Amino acid sequence: MIEPILSLALAVQSNRGVYALLLGSGISRSAQIPTGWEVVEDLIRKLARLRNEDCGNDPARWYSMSFGASPGYSDLLRELATTPAERRQLLQGYFEPTPDERERGIKLPTGAHKAIARLVAKGYIRVIVTTNFDRLLENALEAEGINPTVLSTPDAIEGSVPLIHIPCLVLKLHGDYMDTRIRNTPDELSVYDERFKQQLDRIFDEFGLIVSGWSAEWDSALRSAIERCPNRRFTTFWTVRGELKEEANALINLRQAHLIRISSADDFFRELASKVDSLEQLDSSHPVSAKLAAAIVKRLVVDPRYRIDLADLVNRETERVIPLLLPENFSLQGPVNAEELETRLARYGALAETLLAIFTTGCYWGTREHDDLWVRSLERSANPFGPVGGVMCWINLKRYPTLFLMYAGGLAALAAGKYRTFLELLSKPKIRGIDSEEPLVSDVHAAGSVLDWNLARLLPSLERHKTPVSDLLFTVLREPLREFVPDDINYSRLFNRFEYMLALVFVDLSGRGRAPVGRFMWNEGNFSRRRRVAVEIETELAAAGGDWPLLQAGFCGGSVERFTEVKAALDDHIRQVEPQMW
Repeated sequence: MIEPILSLALAVQSNRGVYALLLGSGISRSAQIPTGWEVVEDLIRKLARLRNEDCGNDPARWYSMSFGASPGYSDLLRELATTPAERRQLLQGYFEPTPDERERGIKLPTGAHKAIARLVAKGYIRVIVTTNFDRLLENALEAEGINPTVLSTPDAIEGSVPLIHIPCLVLKLHGDYMDTRIRNTPDELSVYDERFKQQLDRIFDEFGLIVSGWSAEWDSALRSAIERCPNRRFTTFWTVRGELKEEANALINLRQAHLIRISSADDFFRELASKVDSLEQLDSSHPVSAKLAAAIVKRLVVDPRYRIDLADLVNRETERVIPLLLPENFSLQGPVNAEELETRLARYGALAETLLAIFTTGCYWGTREHDDLWVRSLERSANPFGPVGGVMCWINLKRYPTLFLMYAGGLAALAAGKYRTFLELLSKPKIRGIDSEEPLVSDVHAAGSVLDWNLARLLPSLERHKTPVSDLLFTVLREPLREFVPDDINYSRLFNRFEYMLALVFVDLSGRGRAPVGRFMWNEGNFSRRRRVAVEIETELAAAGGDWPLLQAGFCGGSVERFTEVKAALDDHIRQVEPQMW
């Protein structure tokens, strides 16, 4: 049997805007907000203290005996504060946090309020009915950029626009704490104004219902509104922590509601919002299109709350691509010719298009807290799986998606000035053998390790190129990176900088002077046998010293001396291989 929370998440995600929330005081309990009756009892204690009397353990009974009437919110406020300003001051202590409480997270929107606001922001929830007086929900909605329509009096309902035109409605059945007409007592909760009844009738008739934090014990008028609803167009879901009250059981049976056992309202709504997010991403024409994936990453990467959602997206797309690279889809046998190579490159590129969009967007906009996502994905794509026997060039080409993902992420990181991300991408992923492992960049680069130089030159577009694999990547990645580097000249310089710095990382990690070199070897001209990018980096290092960004990111342990040695070794290698380019 499917768990109710899964059924609910599917119902909410597939019926956008159809479900309304009915929220009680349990939603605000973790924020330490008192219920309306608890406020009344405390106000009675204050009144008794002013009269130098002891109200004992039953403040309401003391009030009835002293004044000959049941305690009412409005009457108590009139006794204790004569002006609106005084009443506001009196009530703030119950519903608004002091500086100390704010620092401790008390009387602030809870995880439930924030998760609900996320669902509203995405259009999954439009209508919220609540018995609460506080403004935590309104605060959470405003934090998401939503300006809700709040109706807490019959007059406000009469003056509001039709429900269909309200993007987000918060119907406060018992009023707002700043309004003395707030409803608390059994008599006040036994009947609603006709305008409230009509609004409730329409909501309960036209919307599905998610009930949380409401016991149904005291609110007889609200129970009546649910009972008289004739239709069951959509399911009712009812969350419960402890034992159900008799009144709640009756409504659950009447509505044939689905019970959801929860540990807390915060955990429930956070889980619901997360599952709806997951379904949203899965349902967006899975596999997710590249453009949509980029848009999702932009939304997720800027907010730490969505770190798990971003990780799920990256992992899911990585694991979607991996099985498609198995030998049954890309035979490791077969003829070696330009036509077959072109076909394979196009297929590899198409399969990893969405992951490429995720990498470029994430590495450009992300922070160092996200670096491990890209590292794990690269490492996962790089390591061999399945049978390895076959034609060597096709075995090596299995890592072509890893190569252009590494280039794409590194280029995006450099374009954003994120040297730490660049360095993590090139130095952290490992290629694992049976008894060993080595840095990814040692075996995945543009100097023949993935695509043989002579094989690449079989392609008509590359047959005369001096660095064919590097030039192929330069062309393939131009459009995916255009959003971040619009100018073609700047893109060319960025690409050269990336490949020169990749060679630096290679030399540092391998301890060898030889390193893969790219198109910067020939397309920058002969500056007295010194490349433009090498001169630029040398100038930057002279000016910044140990503060140069790549050293600050941890390259060469931050040592200027070590960096100078690595650069000298690379430049010496470049001088040796340069004649071969001409």
